[in-house]
Amino acid sequence: MRLLLAMMKHETNTFSPVPTPLQRFRDWGLHEGDAVVKAYRGTNRPLAAYLELADEIGAEIVTPIAAEGMPSGPVAPEAYSYLTGKILDALATQGPFDAALLDLHGAMVPEGMVDGEGPLLQRMREIAPGLPIGVTFDMHGNMTDAIMENATVVVGYKTYPHVDMYKAGKQCGRIMLRALRGEVRPVISWGQAGILAQTLRMGSDEEPMQGAIAACVAEESRVGILAASIFGGFPMADIPDAGLSMVVVSDGDKPTGDAARDRLLRYARDTRTDWFHIHQPLEAAVARAKALSDGPVVLLDHADNVGSGGTSDVMTVIAEVLRQDLQGVIMAAVWDPVAVQAMQKAGVGATVTLDLGGKSPMPSIGFPAKPLTLTGRVRRLSDGEWTVRGPMYTGSKVTAGPTAVFETGGMQIVVTSLHHEPWDAGIFTHIGIDPAHSRYILLKSRVHYRAGFRPFEQHRITLDGDGVTTSDNTRLSYARLKPGIYPFN
Repeated sequence: MRLLLAMMKHETNTFSPVPTPLQRFRDWGLHEGDAVVKAYRGTNRPLAAYLELADEIGAEIVTPIAAEGMPSGPVAPEAYSYLTGKILDALATQGPFDAALLDLHGAMVPEGMVDGEGPLLQRMREIAPGLPIGVTFDMHGNMTDAIMENATVVVGYKTYPHVDMYKAGKQCGRIMLRALRGEVRPVISWGQAGILAQTLRMGSDEEPMQGAIAACVAEESRVGILAASIFGGFPMADIPDAGLSMVVVSDGDKPTGDAARDRLLRYARDTRTDWFHIHQPLEAAVARAKALSDGPVVLLDHADNVGSGGTSDVMTVIAEVLRQDLQGVIMAAVWDPVAVQAMQKAGVGATVTLDLGGKSPMPSIGFPAKPLTLTGRVRRLSDGEWTVRGPMYTGSKVTAGPTAVFETGGMQIVVTSLHHEPWDAGIFTHIGIDPAHSRYILLKSRVHYRAGFRPFEQHRITLDGDGVTTSDNTRLSYARLKPGIYPFN
C-alpha cells in the first residue's frame, strides 16, 4: 500500500496587517521529504498519527511537505503556490497512491481567494479522480462546498486548546484504512449553522462548546456513524463561508448522517446567543484583578492574540496594568525585534529606555501604531528556542527568535523577534521565569493558554484591549459574509 502524507496549515485573519510570505512558514516549521518524518514522528500531531498507522500496516509513504505558519494576514500567492505545488507534484509524479492523508487547518485564505484548502482538494481530484482523501481539520476551520465535495473523510479536533490533534489524526486514518479494506463506505453530511461564533467562546471545557462536543460524541456512538465534528469556524476571516458548521461521516447511509447533522445544527442554533463574549471596561477589569488576594491570576489580552493573527505588539492592556501598578506580573509576549536588538546591544543588567511595541498600524480597525515609552532593566537574553513539554504540540521544537526579558515597574515582559502565542509555559521557563511563583500572568492569548498555564491558574480575567483579534464584532468591517448570518441578522 502506498500513502501520500502531507501537512499545510495556516489560520488566516483577513483583517491582520501581518504579511504571510513563505518565510513565515519556514520560521514556524517547513519540512520536506524525509525531514517530515524526523520532525513529526512521536509528536502530538495528526501527521504523527498518520505515520504510526502507516508503520502498523507496512505502507510505503511519500511525504512531500509539512508546513505550518503562525496565524497572520492572507497567504502570499507564491507561498500558496509553493505549498500546494509540492503536494500536487508528488501526487502527479510519484503515484499511483492508494490514499492521501492530509493535515490541514481549514481557515487558510490566500490573497485573491476565499478558500485555500478546497481548491487544493479539487486539484488533487483532477490529478487522481478516484483517490480516497482523508483530512483532519482544526476546530476553527471554515468549511466549504469545495472541501466537502472532494474529501472522503473529514475529522475535526474536539478540544480547544487542541490537545487531541494526534487523536483526531488516528480517528481519520483508521476510518480511511477501514474504507480501503472495504469494511466501511464513508459518506459525508454537513451543514452551516449561520452563526459567526467568537473564538473566545469556543473553549472545550466550557459551554456552549462543551455541550456541542458532547453531542458529537453521542452521535458517534450511534450505529452507522463513523465521525461527527463541530467546526466553530474562524470569525476573523471575512469570507462567505466563515462560521460554525457540523460535519458527520456515516457508513454508506446518508439519511442517517443527515439526521445526525441536523440534530447537531439544531443544538448550535438553540444556543446561538451563548457563542458571544460580553465585554467590560478595561480599567474596571484590571482593578478587579488588583483586588484579588491570591494568585497566580491569569490576565488575557485576547484582542491581540497572535494565535488568531494579532500583531502581538499592541500596548493598550500592558499600559493599563502598569498604570494601576500591579506587582509581580510576568507578561508574554510582545513582538518587537528592534527592542530585542537594543537590549542585546545593552546587555543583561543594563538600564534602557525603549519605545516598546506599537510597530504595526492596523488600518482595518483604524488603529495606529502606538509604542509605549518605558524605562527598565534588561533581565535576561536567550535564543528563544525550546521543546514543548505541555499537552499541545507536545514534542515539537519551537522558536520565538532572539528573545529578551525587559523589567519595568512590577512587570517582567518577554519580548520576542518572531510572533508566538504563549500556549506553553516554555515561553517563560526557557528564559528562567517560573510562572508558579508569579502573582499575575499576563498573556496575549484567548484559550490555547489553558494547555500550558491551567495548572498555575487560580483566577482568570479577560481584558478587552485593542487589536485585530477583538471579540467586538462592531470593530470589524465585514463585506463578504453570507447574508443573514447571526448576529448580523
